[in-house]
Amino acid sequence: MQVDGIFLETAVVLAASAAVGAVSHKLRQPLIVAFIAVGVLMGPLGLNLWQADPQHELLATLGIALLLFVVGLKLDVNLIRSTGPAALAIGSGQIALTFGFGYLLAQGLGFASLQAFYLAAALTFSSTVIIVKLLSDKREIDALHGKIDLGVLIVQDLAVILAMIALTAWGSGSEGGLMRDGLLVLFKGGAFIGLTALLMRYVLPGLLARLSNSQELLVLFAIAYAALWSALSQQLKLSLEVGAFMAGISLASTSFREILAARLVTLRDFLLLFFFISLGSHLELNFTGRQLLMVLALTVFVLLVKPLLVAGIMGGMGYSKRTGFLAGVSLGQISEFSLILGALGLQFGHIDTNIMGMITLVGVVTIGVSSYLILDSGRIYERLAPVLGWMQRRHPYREAIADSGDTGAPVDVILFGLGNFGSHIAKNLLARGKTLLGVDFNPEVVRKAASQGLRVRYGDAGDAHTLDHLSLDQVPWVVSAMPGAGPNMTLLEGLRERNFRGKVVLTAQNAEQEEAFREAGADRVLWPNLDAAEQAVDLLTTAREAIFDQAPWPMTLEEIRLRPGSPAGGKRLGELALRSRTGATLVAVDRSGQSHFDPDADFMLLPGDRLVLLGSHDSLAQAGELLTPRPEPESGEQEGFQIGEVRFPEGSGWVGRTLAALDLRQRIGLSVIGIRRGDQRIVSPLPDTVLEAGDVLVVLGRPGAIEACRTCIPQPSFGH
Repeated sequence: MQVDGIFLETAVVLAASAAVGAVSHKLRQPLIVAFIAVGVLMGPLGLNLWQADPQHELLATLGIALLLFVVGLKLDVNLIRSTGPAALAIGSGQIALTFGFGYLLAQGLGFASLQAFYLAAALTFSSTVIIVKLLSDKREIDALHGKIDLGVLIVQDLAVILAMIALTAWGSGSEGGLMRDGLLVLFKGGAFIGLTALLMRYVLPGLLARLSNSQELLVLFAIAYAALWSALSQQLKLSLEVGAFMAGISLASTSFREILAARLVTLRDFLLLFFFISLGSHLELNFTGRQLLMVLALTVFVLLVKPLLVAGIMGGMGYSKRTGFLAGVSLGQISEFSLILGALGLQFGHIDTNIMGMITLVGVVTIGVSSYLILDSGRIYERLAPVLGWMQRRHPYREAIADSGDTGAPVDVILFGLGNFGSHIAKNLLARGKTLLGVDFNPEVVRKAASQGLRVRYGDAGDAHTLDHLSLDQVPWVVSAMPGAGPNMTLLEGLRERNFRGKVVLTAQNAEQEEAFREAGADRVLWPNLDAAEQAVDLLTTAREAIFDQAPWPMTLEEIRLRPGSPAGGKRLGELALRSRTGATLVAVDRSGQSHFDPDADFMLLPGDRLVLLGSHDSLAQAGELLTPRPEPESGEQEGFQIGEVRFPEGSGWVGRTLAALDLRQRIGLSVIGIRRGDQRIVSPLPDTVLEAGDVLVVLGRPGAIEACRTCIPQPSFGH
């Protein structure tokens, strides 16, 4: 079957790519697998609708150039510095061991030396695109194993560029002059790097600043620059991939790297579609039984041996078995660069289409399988943890408890997760005088929190050892600010197994998680996205603008939000006497999306209320000072509260009086929150409730106020 017209052919292939891509997404598979499958489906082995032609080859070449350009653009040398020499050591060790064992395996399978070299190189590198995408989806890109993986990928990217330079020199060398031609390529490479460095230092920063007024022009320049540098590198016999990579590096230190990378990713993926479809269309599937066994052996090496090598290196360096396992599993596939290296070897005649087909098939299988392994790595680790003790030293010192001054004293809250959400929870808890112990799996976060004076430990909610080293018997609250159902459920189950008697608060990302957490036994469920959305909508519902719109002339209005701890919280307007004390008038209160205009003296203010005040600048300033929480003295102890019961005997002078008449709040500082009357329980009694003989008052107030109340009860008189 033959389709006439390259445009129609391309349209059909794009439609097939979208359809297969949708299925791939449903199966949680990367699009790379889908695109190669489309190539097989549309190529000679399938419907034979895809024909190799210069136009498609050009698009594929542009895709490869942009891929290398974006990789260079994201090359963050500071990342290697932040993970210390560990990333460099792990990356170098992984490359050396994987290549060495891969080479021996390939030769053991009967491949010649040069073929074994290409196979070993293909097995060595891991997919930056796949790993970054999946770890970002799991929100583990900033976890310790995620940062180590990124550092290893940077080392791999640098190594693959050096390999391309070496292979280009090898492939372009004439017989008998290989050394001379190789030295010439290295000389050209040095000159090319020097020219790039000069542009990076003196030309590109100023040029990009001028172009930044138009993002479209900035992106167009980046594409043109990547293509031009790729072409120049190709003319110098350095390969276009090297040029594109160097172009990306030259822009990586500018402030425009993030916006360029974000804008180019979609275009890169679209153009790479043609490269992977072309690979799939040339895939040789007429393997013999022996060749299929070879593919199986190479696949097992990548999926099993390669991660174990990484975990072994990390264990020897002092990392825990969990960190080593998660980092190793993420690296268990071959890279898109492995396919590019194979295509380069095919171009130079170093390998044939049969070996290239084997590399491609190994790539499809390992990328597909490892995607599931990465997504479920936490669950897999939990099942295998008992047999992974050999992966770590007796004392994994690199992940020891951080030196945060933690003396093991009792705390009010143990907070798991000190990311953006968790750090704000910690800040507000400390502001309210709560004692806190933070637990996080990111060493940098632990060190930062410790430097800010927070009691903190390195640990992970999914690791039983972390919970075993916490004094859970003395803690009333355990709060998880971690995203994802897995970590939260694991924490809840671990606390239940240890008979934790306090309250557990988990963080949900959607309604399904919230329901699952509540059914599992969580006492509270936080939903940051929903809470933020509700607060955002509340801010759109404001009485201030309504008053402005209806006022006959301009008025000075101020909106003040009552923060937790404000002296006005829990007080009635008449009790607060705001107007007489400051001269400002409270004209409206916004609460939970509703506006209460001209509230009366009995209106009670609550934390979170937004007060709209009218008055002069001076009176509004005084009102702000009155309503704003005053910081507690550092040396003083924060005032607490007590809840207790007060019983008064029959014949007491309180019998027959109302709560309003007693006015315990004003006299002693107590609030009556309940009355126990025989078997009856009255919750939040009204002010006109009449006390009866035998009533027991449930009161809330400052320490000492309850005892003061007991002593002030009028005693019954005996006799006349």
